[in-house]
Amino acid sequence: MNTTLITGASSGIGEAFARKLAARGHNLLLVARTEEKLVMLCSELGRIKSIRAQYVAMDLSEPDAPARLFEETLQRELQINFLINNAGFGSMGDFARLDLERELKMIDLNIRSLVELTHRFLQPMRERRSGRIINVASTAGFQAVPFMATYAATKAFVLSFSEALWEENRPYGIRVMALCPGVTETNFFEASRMQRPPARISQTAEEVVETALRALRRGKSSVISGWTNFFMVESERLVPRSLILRAAGAVLRSHTEKG
Repeated sequence: MNTTLITGASSGIGEAFARKLAARGHNLLLVARTEEKLVMLCSELGRIKSIRAQYVAMDLSEPDAPARLFEETLQRELQINFLINNAGFGSMGDFARLDLERELKMIDLNIRSLVELTHRFLQPMRERRSGRIINVASTAGFQAVPFMATYAATKAFVLSFSEALWEENRPYGIRVMALCPGVTETNFFEASRMQRPPARISQTAEEVVETALRALRRGKSSVISGWTNFFMVESERLVPRSLILRAAGAVLRSHTEKG
């Protein structure tokens, strides 16, 4: 059964993807840590156009989780033709003072899990010569961000990784894209124990998803969601990186000290 797999699907951008794609008739496999939210969401979405909405409650930062998830799809005889790697979290603060175990867990989820899931589900897509993958990066992936050092670095990896796979997989009819949202109206900052960055215009999760699906149809390797975010990223290319670092550092240093 053709199925769309969405990680981090219980809220925010992941939930918005689930609702939008269910309305378009996609069968879904939703993955997140919170089983109660997944049960409620699948029950609701299953009534939309009679799609089949299933879930797996799992912490994808655990070392064996991606392999277990892949095996679960085989046991359920699900053909994953659309993979959305959305699970992730962030941190904010002076890196030397942050909890090391949590920083490493962030790397495991934002990078290691995403790479393994992409690799595992890409193999059957190649055999079928069709498939789509969206990896959720961030506008933070376009430059180093003082006081969000690990998070921004993980998203830079996701952006680079996804754009490279876009080119590698074009001959196989597979579309791979990095989605780069800015500040979005979700519980991301609360769940990540982060303060919302100051003076930033936010988008809704639904707006981000619309941008992503439109760009995927156009075959883009990456997309920045929101014109304000796009112009911000483009303008930073014209300024020396050291100046950007100093400016961002000054703003976020005072912001974290106030917190």
